[in-house]
Amino acid sequence: MLKKIRRLLTGVDRLEDMPEQQAPGQPPLRVLMVCSGNICRSPTAEGVLRHKLRRVGMAGVEVDSAGTQGFHISEPPDPRAVAAAAMRGYDLSKLRARPISDDDLAKFDWLLAMDEGHLRWLNKRLPAAQVGRAQLFMVQAGRQQLSTIVPDPYFGGPEGFERVLDLVEDGCDGLVQRIAERRLTP
Repeated sequence: MLKKIRRLLTGVDRLEDMPEQQAPGQPPLRVLMVCSGNICRSPTAEGVLRHKLRRVGMAGVEVDSAGTQGFHISEPPDPRAVAAAAMRGYDLSKLRARPISDDDLAKFDWLLAMDEGHLRWLNKRLPAAQVGRAQLFMVQAGRQQLSTIVPDPYFGGPEGFERVLDLVEDGCDGLVQRIAERRLTP
């Protein structure tokens, strides 16, 4: 399975309609992407990861996103994020911003912060024994050689949203690989 996933992620083999696969009895992995307002980085990461998981036929992974701030509750992602994602085949249009809840902190296995400020925010709210559940997105993805953070594109131009997508796509490739390895390890 790992060889097939690597082949798909590198674009050598594009099997778009593979049946979803999950080991019987295996609990779902719950992944929460976290940024400030939940309108740029975290919904982009949510949309890209969902797309990549579907593409390789991997079921049993719940992906969501939320913000550390409630500035944009129920708003769609930034139009620039939606447009940049659409140019690469990702649909973010149905996503809506929401703040992180206490239930999220209890429910999600991986809390993936887009930058150090979000990571500090998460760690302050988690019980001491659970601080390791919050990690930087790029570090958890095993892709920190490019950058340890996904920079906020909000106050810049379209090139910032392209940079976010470059990092998020690379990071999500790493996450899909890590999820597959995790499932194969008893």
